[in-house]
Amino acid sequence: MVRRTRLDGSDCPVARSVDAIGDWWSLLIVRDAFDGSRRFGEFQRSLGVAKNILAARLRSLVAGGVLEIVPASDGSAYHEYVLTPKGEDLFPVVVALRQWGESHFFEDGEPRSELVDRRGGRPLRPLETLSADGRRLRPRDTVVKKADRPAAPDAFR
Repeated sequence: MVRRTRLDGSDCPVARSVDAIGDWWSLLIVRDAFDGSRRFGEFQRSLGVAKNILAARLRSLVAGGVLEIVPASDGSAYHEYVLTPKGEDLFPVVVALRQWGESHFFEDGEPRSELVDRRGGRPLRPLETLSADGRRLRPRDTVVKKADRPAAPDAFR
């Protein structure tokens, strides 16, 4: 069996993020949690993933602080999985993947799900990467800089 390389000690935020999410099943679980899934059976029905794989991914997301286990909202003996603030911070990531997929993997007019604003029922604007002064940035406009000290906690908010 191939052993997974751990990236949680990397100096690259992308590598650490990928290490925390793990794989596509984990990201799809997060997507379903945004869509309102809370119970094991709901995730299993939506994803069609084997129960042992789902259980392992849910354990990993809980251990990583992306989901937390809470008593069932209906007062039954079951428990539910809910997004933590750390998990909710993945929303722009899921929206970005959705918008990228809409742009590159669907033909014009091909049916697909759509993410809309609850208040007005309208689709979201495309996400943009903006500079601190509000300019739209493309990859060529950025460079990775090795920091000699940790970034301020609110540097990206």
